[in-house]
Amino acid sequence: MGSLGDCPETIDTASIPVIDFSKWYNSSLASRKEVAAELISAGKEYGFVYIVNHGVRQSSLDQAFAITKALFDLPMEDKMKAPHPDGPDVHRGYSHPGLELVTDYLGSEQDVGARERRERAIDAKESFEVGAENNELQPPVWLPESTLPGFRKITTDFYWECHNISLEILKCVALGLGLEEDSLIRFHSGRYNQLRLLHYPPVPAEELESGRTARNPAHTDWGSITMLFQDECGGLEVEHPRKLGTFIPVNPVEGACVMNIGDMLMRWSNDLLKSSRHRVRQPPRDDRYTGPERMTRARYSIPYFIVTDPDTLIECLPTCVDEEHPAKYEPVRQEDWARLRRGIQYPTAKAKKEFDTVTGIPQAMVAEVH
Repeated sequence: MGSLGDCPETIDTASIPVIDFSKWYNSSLASRKEVAAELISAGKEYGFVYIVNHGVRQSSLDQAFAITKALFDLPMEDKMKAPHPDGPDVHRGYSHPGLELVTDYLGSEQDVGARERRERAIDAKESFEVGAENNELQPPVWLPESTLPGFRKITTDFYWECHNISLEILKCVALGLGLEEDSLIRFHSGRYNQLRLLHYPPVPAEELESGRTARNPAHTDWGSITMLFQDECGGLEVEHPRKLGTFIPVNPVEGACVMNIGDMLMRWSNDLLKSSRHRVRQPPRDDRYTGPERMTRARYSIPYFIVTDPDTLIECLPTCVDEEHPAKYEPVRQEDWARLRRGIQYPTAKAKKEFDTVTGIPQAMVAEVH
């Protein structure tokens, strides 16, 4: 396709469900099953849901966003004191604009020609990846304490607070799938999750509209679930469940966490739950532009990616398979799948070739955004 300006349209004719999670906490089994049914229904149709009264403290969120803004306000030379390591194996530290490639390989065959015509666009975002101290596979990369005092403690505390809430969400998913509540959390120690701090700097609107610059092209998340906290700017969109190629705004809702299904949970559930493509485009608000250059507003968001422990064998859950719905996927070890996905996100030629070979997805279906 000629540019991201020729991208599938955005529509606003469907609404992402909102779930009040206070009904899950300290409730009867009947109430918990009701919440679980709502969550599974949203996961089947949209793969996305707003969760209010989720349990993450507002004071923690305020601290997390304040330290995120302070981080990205630092001079580049200070941010580069904790650089993202070369290659795909360790996904930690600071990534400057243009470093990451977000792939759009899960679209339909019909999309391939459009993707092949897309011009390569500048990746206009910066990020910082935070992980657990005891993750031996991806050790953390930290700024010196003197560069941004309190950064390490605030982000680490927030990481584990989000983990505790994610376990409740996974219990809810398990119950909704007809499993025991602890069926999924036993595979999620929290050591291998990822907290991501994101900043989308202001850019001229014309750069986004023309496709020369991209904020975050359509992609899926490859873990179990994602919890997203976003500022008031907006711009997140999810693909419409019944109109592929069109997107629904996931506008900020005060006090809400946006939860979405990842590729691993979709695979686990034998495609019962949907890992939906989503993207970040121009802010939707009336005041999204300022000045004669129509500069977009800056956007900050904090996604928390929940993944299983690396040795977990992902195979279709027994409650998601029957004679009419046989297993669609062969079992796969989580770390093997994650390594392939990381190799596409921070690519090397070897990683791309291995991804093609293992998944059978042709390279023509991978849209690279630089």
